[in-house]
Amino acid sequence: MQTNFTADQLRDPDTASSNQILRTCVHCGFCTATCPTFLLLGDELDSPRGRIYLIKDMLESGRDATEEVVRHVDRCLSCLSCMTTCPSGVNYMHLVDHARTHIEATYVRPWHDRALRRVLATVLPRPGLMRMALLAARLARPFAGLLPRGPLVFKRLHAMLRMTPANLPANAAVAPQVFRPIGPRRGRVALLAGCAQQVLDPAINDATIRLLTRMGIEVVVAKGAGCCGALAHHMGKHDPAMDAARANIAAWSGELDGEGLDAIIVNASGCGTTVKDYGFMFRAERGVWPKQAARIAELALDISEYLLRIGYAASRPAADLTVAYHSACSLQHGQKITEAPKTLLRQAGFKIVEPAEAHICCGSAGTYNILQPDIADQLRARKLGNLAATGADLIAAGNIGCMTQLAGEALPIVHTVELLDWMAGGPAPKKLKMPALAAD
Repeated sequence: MQTNFTADQLRDPDTASSNQILRTCVHCGFCTATCPTFLLLGDELDSPRGRIYLIKDMLESGRDATEEVVRHVDRCLSCLSCMTTCPSGVNYMHLVDHARTHIEATYVRPWHDRALRRVLATVLPRPGLMRMALLAARLARPFAGLLPRGPLVFKRLHAMLRMTPANLPANAAVAPQVFRPIGPRRGRVALLAGCAQQVLDPAINDATIRLLTRMGIEVVVAKGAGCCGALAHHMGKHDPAMDAARANIAAWSGELDGEGLDAIIVNASGCGTTVKDYGFMFRAERGVWPKQAARIAELALDISEYLLRIGYAASRPAADLTVAYHSACSLQHGQKITEAPKTLLRQAGFKIVEPAEAHICCGSAGTYNILQPDIADQLRARKLGNLAATGADLIAAGNIGCMTQLAGEALPIVHTVELLDWMAGGPAPKKLKMPALAAD
C-alpha cells in the first residue's frame, strides 16, 4: 500500500511504525474471511482491510477522528485473527493500537461513553475497587429487568450485570511474597497475579502456584507488580497503560537484578500478549526503559509454554473426561501458541476435542463485551453453540476474559492450569460440580 506521510509526521515513532505497517498491506482481503465482525455484519469497513483504509486516511491527513472512523475501529475486537491469516505479515495490532490512541486524543465521545470508559479504566485494574463494584452490582442484578433494552447505554448496563458473578469468590488476592518450592529448587519465576482475575477467579493463581512449587519452582509475586496495562491500552488510554507497564517492569527488574528469574509467568493470555509487547511499547522511551522493557518481554511466557519447558507430568490416574479446548484469541493469534495447552491436557489424561470455528473470537476481548454488547452476545452464542456441539464434559481455556464471557451455561469452564494442577496432585476444580468428583 502506498503511503504519503510527510517527513515531519514520520519523526513520530508511532507514525513511522504505522507507515511501515501500512506499506506491508497488499489489499488481498484474506483477512476478511476470518474477521468476526465482517462475518457478522458484512460491511467492508468492519473488516481489517476496511479499517486499515480508514486509519490510513485519518493518520495521513492528521485530522481528528470522525464518528465514522470511531464507530468502525470501536467494533474491532483486536482478536488478531487477521494477523494469523495475513500472508504479508501486516502487524495490525500495532496499527489499531495507534489508531485508538489517536482517537482518544482527538475525538470527543458522548458523555455516557466517556464516563463508562473512565470507570472501566479506573476500576478493573484495581482488585479492591473491582471487588466493591461487583458487590454493588450483585445488589442491582435483581432489578436488571426493569432497565430499558433499546438504548446502548442500557444494553451496556445489562451486559455488566449479566457478567456479575452470582457468588463472588472469597477475597483471595495474592499478596507480594515468595512461594518456596517443595524439594530442591529447580527454577525461580515471577508470576503476574493480574487484576480482574484475582477478583473473578483467584483459584487460577492458586492452582498455578501449587503446581509450580510442587515441581520445584520458586514463585515470586513481586511487590509493585499489578495490572499489565492491557485494559487501558486497548481503550487508547496511553499514559495509564504505560504507567501500569512501567510498574511491572520496575518490579520484575528488581527481582532480576536480585536473585534472578528464569521466566515471568502469565496465566491470562490477554495479559501475556501485552507483556510480550513491552519492548515495542517502550522502544522510544528515554533512559533505561527500552532495555529493561525488552528484557522483560523476552522473559514473559504463558504458563503452558513454561510447563512444557520444565517437563509437566501427571500423577493421578487419567480422568474419564472429554475437554473442549477453547483457544483464546490472545493465545492463538496474539502469542501464536496453539498446541502447548492441548499437549499438556493430553499428557494429563484428558480427551481433547475442539469446536468448529475455533479461530473465531468468543466476544470477550477485554472490555468489548461491555462496550459492544450486541456483537459480543452474537459471538458468545455462536461460540457456545460450537462448544456444546462437541459433546464434551467441560471447557478449558487460558484466559479469564473468555472464561467470564462463556460462563453460566450447561458446560462448566475452567482454566487449563486448574486441570493440570488437579491431575498432578492438586484438588479438583470447584467449578466441576460432577458426582464422580465429590469424593476427590
